[in-house]
Amino acid sequence: MADFNVAVREVGNVKVIDVKGYLDAHTAPELESAFNKLIDQNKYNVVVNFDNLNYISSAGLGVFMAYVETMRDNKGDIKFSNMQEGVYNIFDLLGFPMLYEFFNDEKEAIEKFNQEGKS
Repeated sequence: MADFNVAVREVGNVKVIDVKGYLDAHTAPELESAFNKLIDQNKYNVVVNFDNLNYISSAGLGVFMAYVETMRDNKGDIKFSNMQEGVYNIFDLLGFPMLYEFFNDEKEAIEKFNQEGKS
């Protein structure tokens, strides 16, 4: 079984999901569960930190597509940070930069939520 781990932490009014390892069809349900818990808690401002993610498949990409509309419908969003170049290239190839905001650093993504909340 592929090595994958999801951890959720809170930074101010933003939930940060740390993903680690390999996100594919076998591990995607773990990430889906994390998103479902956030929705149950009415937490819609989410940063996904990809610092330790080594691989993502189309099933992994699909998780983000499945949840972004719910987040945005509730005045939140999903923002991506700390993505390794190889993983980013997969997102880029499929046009994700047109749909999501990407940040080099988690703090930048969190600050963007804070700025949006003030406007």
